[in-house]
Amino acid sequence: MTGSTLAASLLSLLFSYVPGFKDWYAPKDHYLKRLIMLALVIVAAMGAFSFACAGLADDFSVKVSCDAFGAWGLVRAVIAAVAANQAVFLISPRKSQSRNASMCFKPGYKHI
Repeated sequence: MTGSTLAASLLSLLFSYVPGFKDWYAPKDHYLKRLIMLALVIVAAMGAFSFACAGLADDFSVKVSCDAFGAWGLVRAVIAAVAANQAVFLISPRKSQSRNASMCFKPGYKHI
């Protein structure tokens, strides 16, 4: 797992489990949630590229070069990060789903 996919996975878990973030993020529409995550991943990539172009990449252990090769590498990293972010979000459990699923197996529950 590369650094970008790990960071995007942690970002997804942050918004799924950490109370302050979760409470703000949970009621959002699923399309808006995806756009928020996409925007955060792109902002992080732009920040990494900005650090490289400002000559601060070595200070923060950012492995990006400030040229076309580095920009295309970031595009590939963003695609991988978004895929990892959405995969982690899809497999992370949510209370509302588990509560509804457990109701189906209770005695007396009528299926429609």
